[in-house]
Amino acid sequence: MHVLQELHLLEERFPIESGVVVIGVHSPKFENERNAANILSAVQRYGISHPIVNDSRSGMWRALGIRCWPSLLILSPTGVPMMLLMGEGHGKFLQDFFSSALSYFSRQGIIDHRGLPLKLFNDFQPASNLRFPAKIVQGPNGLYAIADTGNNRVLVLTAGGVVQHRIGGHQPGFVDGDLTVARFNNPQGIAFLNENVLIVADTKNHAIRQISLTNAMVETLAGTGIQGNDRIGGRLGPLQPLSSPWDVAIFRTRDMDMSFHLDERNIPEKTIILISMAGTHQIWGYFPEGIIWWKFRKFEPCCCVSLIGNGLEENRNNSYPQNAAFAQPSGLAIAGDVLYIADSESSSIRKASMIDGKVMPVVGGDRNPLNLFAFGDIDGRLFSAKLQHPLGVTFNDTNNKLYVADTYNHKIKIIDIDSNDISTLQIKSQENTNLILNEPAGLCLDASGRNLLVADTNNHSIHTIDLVTLIAQPFGLDFRQIASASEIDAPQDTQKPTENNIVKALPLDLIKPSKIFFNLRLSPRFNFTKEAPQKWIVKTVCQSVIVNPTCGNLLDGMCHMQVQATRPDFMCESSQIFTIEFVLNLCLSNCCLVKKITVSIKRDDIQEEYISIHNVNIDIEQ
Repeated sequence: MHVLQELHLLEERFPIESGVVVIGVHSPKFENERNAANILSAVQRYGISHPIVNDSRSGMWRALGIRCWPSLLILSPTGVPMMLLMGEGHGKFLQDFFSSALSYFSRQGIIDHRGLPLKLFNDFQPASNLRFPAKIVQGPNGLYAIADTGNNRVLVLTAGGVVQHRIGGHQPGFVDGDLTVARFNNPQGIAFLNENVLIVADTKNHAIRQISLTNAMVETLAGTGIQGNDRIGGRLGPLQPLSSPWDVAIFRTRDMDMSFHLDERNIPEKTIILISMAGTHQIWGYFPEGIIWWKFRKFEPCCCVSLIGNGLEENRNNSYPQNAAFAQPSGLAIAGDVLYIADSESSSIRKASMIDGKVMPVVGGDRNPLNLFAFGDIDGRLFSAKLQHPLGVTFNDTNNKLYVADTYNHKIKIIDIDSNDISTLQIKSQENTNLILNEPAGLCLDASGRNLLVADTNNHSIHTIDLVTLIAQPFGLDFRQIASASEIDAPQDTQKPTENNIVKALPLDLIKPSKIFFNLRLSPRFNFTKEAPQKWIVKTVCQSVIVNPTCGNLLDGMCHMQVQATRPDFMCESSQIFTIEFVLNLCLSNCCLVKKITVSIKRDDIQEEYISIHNVNIDIEQ
């Protein structure tokens, strides 16, 4: 999945008219992925805009000698293979390579600048409905929350389906602040920290976000907004790069600090946010409070760190947490001191002890930890059972059973956790026909434990299943209590961000590195809202220019970055080098507001002698 972002950036910089055409060839691993309709759903879900070829029997895979997913084959304008890249993380190289290749072939006069008549499949449901919902959870107060993934938002609703909060919007973004301006990018996992606070795995932003319903605010707990490859962690949350967090779960435990407690029965528990880090094939933890935990290891407050898994993509169980390995863990469920994990690429359900981190098999997969092709649709025990890319799990306290969204088999299954037996639920619709699911990804139970709610992802719907009668009925959503669907991307008037567009010209000698310091100076009428995020992000950058870093938080109204061209013969078609956007949470008397400021940095025509440091002061008067 990560290669899609690399290709998207490549397509943005080099459109078809420039001479670059991206064609995806889908060679499936799972049987479910051979179906053209399922491929179309994936294309829509991930916003893919280039043509896709369904290599359903892997003929092209074999003919071209491909060995792994993903692989990138680069052809010349005359169809001659130039390069084969395997794996992910080639984004920067691709940008540089295509820039040089286009320059070379343009001089040869063999670049075709004509466009292609492409038509996108984007016939989605109305904006007020769901779009590829992923996880669903119930909170302690009976409210439900849905990760409405395709709409880049989180919905909070009553047990009757009345939507009370709609947080985020159709367009992806990485914005903290008031609920009406906050933005997510493909949120997948979600959990209630308490009745008023939600934790969100904001997958494509590579971040863990927190929604406070009481304060009507969203903030980033961990992640920088840019995918990382760190497999150890340990930095403070907002400074710690993450890689595609897919789900979250809340675990509470005593501190092992050896302190004396007069009443051993009333020792306070501390909270740990467990994270399925699909991108690095690990289980991570975010620690809101400092704690001493496994083997008396100390975790600092607000740090985010790898807990289980060595980062290899394997189905390896082990008594030592750092020797175990996962394959794209995608769903989490807590049952007492045990964490259950839907390990999607190994097509298995695993469990990890929250006492010592020991990882053990439950059902599915293979005894050989390197065999990630042991999938199918077979009920049974332990390794004799077979699943196909499960994404969701939930535990039922009332009957001690674990429920599984067997995603690519389009089924819901139940596991006896004592015997490790799994069987398929024979679910009927209200018309007494078999319920037809399409890649269900999320599950949760109501407070009684009798009703199972299922996020039927590719059908863009939620079902409620009576676990006694096994009859399903649609779980309808009522948006009438909040603003109309057409207003979803527009903040409420009371919090609508005021915008300023500012242009600054600097005598930049981009051949050498330059540091730019921004200082946002408030008039006496304004104050930065206490404890609210003050974000900045680089929105656009001229070709062949690197800005580092590209996003962050203001510190006392200030931030800085380094700018430099990537080659000595740098030329930019316009004088604009980059644009940076500031999203500020401000207070004016007893009124709070969000202010957005866009600053365009241009290169001054008058080239002075080399200046390494530039100061940009921005005065905020109104």
